[in-house]
Amino acid sequence: MSDTNCIQVLPEVVANQIAAGEVVQRPASVVKELLENSIDAGSTQIDIYIKDAGRTLIQVIDNGIGMSENDAVTAFLPHATSKIRQADDLFALSTMGFRGEALASIAAVAHVELRTKRKQDELGSCVCLSGGHLESQELVSCANGTNIAVRDLFYNIPARRKFLKSNESEFRNIVSVVEQITLAHPTLEFSLYHNGQVIFKLLPENTHKRILSIIGKKMDGKLLPIQVETILGTISGYIGTPEAAVKRGASQFFFVNHRYIQHPYFNKAVQMGYEKLISTDAKAPYFIYFDVEPAKIDVNIHPTKTEVRFEDEKAFFPILSAIVRETLGKANAVPTIDFDQDDAPFIPAAPASNNAYAAPLPKVSFDPSYNPFKGNYTSKNSAQNWESLYDNSEPAHTSGKASDRSILQESSAAATNWCEPLLCEQPVVFKAMQWKRKYIVWLQESGMQVLHQHRLHSRILYEQYIKRMKQGQAFSLPLLFPEILELSAKEHALFVEVEPHLKGIGFEFEPFGKTTYQITAVPDGLGDANPVQTVLETMQLLQNNTSAATESKRELVAKAMAEKTAIVAGKELSDMQIKLMLEQLSACQDTTYSPNGLPIAVTIDEKEIENKLK
Repeated sequence: MSDTNCIQVLPEVVANQIAAGEVVQRPASVVKELLENSIDAGSTQIDIYIKDAGRTLIQVIDNGIGMSENDAVTAFLPHATSKIRQADDLFALSTMGFRGEALASIAAVAHVELRTKRKQDELGSCVCLSGGHLESQELVSCANGTNIAVRDLFYNIPARRKFLKSNESEFRNIVSVVEQITLAHPTLEFSLYHNGQVIFKLLPENTHKRILSIIGKKMDGKLLPIQVETILGTISGYIGTPEAAVKRGASQFFFVNHRYIQHPYFNKAVQMGYEKLISTDAKAPYFIYFDVEPAKIDVNIHPTKTEVRFEDEKAFFPILSAIVRETLGKANAVPTIDFDQDDAPFIPAAPASNNAYAAPLPKVSFDPSYNPFKGNYTSKNSAQNWESLYDNSEPAHTSGKASDRSILQESSAAATNWCEPLLCEQPVVFKAMQWKRKYIVWLQESGMQVLHQHRLHSRILYEQYIKRMKQGQAFSLPLLFPEILELSAKEHALFVEVEPHLKGIGFEFEPFGKTTYQITAVPDGLGDANPVQTVLETMQLLQNNTSAATESKRELVAKAMAEKTAIVAGKELSDMQIKLMLEQLSACQDTTYSPNGLPIAVTIDEKEIENKLK
């Protein structure tokens, strides 16, 4: 047995750096912790300044109560907090922060400068830390409240800094965190700046206006209020109408005692309230606020404090579903059937025969003795020899072929037989047909192929879009009336990243405000698709794509556009359209799979058919 001891106590700095991995995962984590501290300090106005998506600078300025000279230093010690004194206090929390880990973890992986002053003090305190070490402390003149600046995040941990995503992705995460906190506290004033530009400036307002300020005016008129008081607590907020449901990027927020949380169990309860009103793959937006006694929830589960355990979790489930159903029923928020859409349901008309409930035909009565041509003004000679007027007219129009009269007779005979299939009289050149308005059946000498028309068309469009963007040859169709594209702060951050690729396809945009644009032209293959919805869904697909690190943004945009604009099931195709699509598919580089990796066609050869028929 060796005499040397293997187990050692880690130095305080190293321990804090390891602990920071749980609390400080990315720049957005720092923003969240600093904002929660400002809210706990009783601030009514909070300004956030970001540079290089938080890599260079994260600065939060508030007008809260501030800290004393001693507290300004003690706040950076591990597990230093003013929120709790004993373990029982964890079950009566009314503040955002309580663990005392945030500031210590942040200071361990960055350069931190804190300026703070209480209202009753003449001078404030300035504390500077670097890598967890106290560099300086002095009295300074500053405004009431707290001003904390975090610079060069992860400067002393290069591995953590290397694994940060692009500035666009990291800034979107910051905007998401700010949105969550601003929605939880609509009565506070918030301002967000990135690289000197104003992202948004939110004044104190009610919950409904705050939601529209964050999500955008596109949700105006699509939110239904909910309000119910139970013995478990109060549930309030807004839910979206079925028309507001989307397949990707739905705005879904839960808040408990002004704290944003993630709760899949409650999300399932809400979605059950929309059962049979929206498709199974669609998600409805909601903004639901819970006000419960602090003793009935446990927020000390994870350092990020986004997971909360309810004491009566199962009791809330039927209440949420019932609230959603009742609210939708009272508002008559049931989507109507649009019979003009391509995939509208087919409703056959009932035959008139053998229908006991058919309306009887109206009876027509007439006088058989009535003759309108009998009168005193009729001349006997007026109608005599009328045929002689046309005796010499027919030869003038005859040119060695059949007469016009015979041509008319032939045309009339052909018109009576228009419904007869022409393939019976002419040789079959192209053997392809549409089946169930979803598939294309292509007959071949060795068998037949069944192709999925949506996947087929998406493959064609995808390669066309890629070719256009590579060659810089976008084909645009100007809009007579420009469409208005209103974006939220998070959407605008993504739009700046995606805009060049959308222009490469054929979109044209003109600024119409800070986060608003006019769509003045669209790609020529967009068809009847809504330009605004197409852009938003393309952006959302790009944001949610987990393979964004390996695929280029250009390919992702092309894939999203092809998926959105391709022919959907229920669209009837002509023989010419089918022939053109098959010819275009044969010219594609990949004829087997759609851009999403799904098979385009299945082949059934002659032998397989013969085996089936044995």
